[in-house]
Amino acid sequence: MQSMCGGVGEAIDANEEIQKITDSVKSKAETKAGKTYDVFTAKSYKTQLVAGTNYFIKVHVGGDEHIHLRVYKTLPCHGEELQLSDLQQAKSHHDPIEYF
Repeated sequence: MQSMCGGVGEAIDANEEIQKITDSVKSKAETKAGKTYDVFTAKSYKTQLVAGTNYFIKVHVGGDEHIHLRVYKTLPCHGEELQLSDLQQAKSHHDPIEYF
């Protein structure tokens, strides 16, 4: 179920598509975080429809540590490019995914 334009939907369990998005921005996330991750598993996500789609993805990065990614996917007419917009470090499994 898609959310209203501009609103952030409910958290959904990550699927293969979300893992592919996560994998595609891993190196950029590592550069931004200044570290490398042996584990990089998408757990859940929320979406926001804008002029494209924002994905807010909770990613398990080993141990009890998680990070949250904001990935922007452009519209099909713009090639559906993926861009890592931002990330938040030092998250836990229980931290809710919030807009950032």
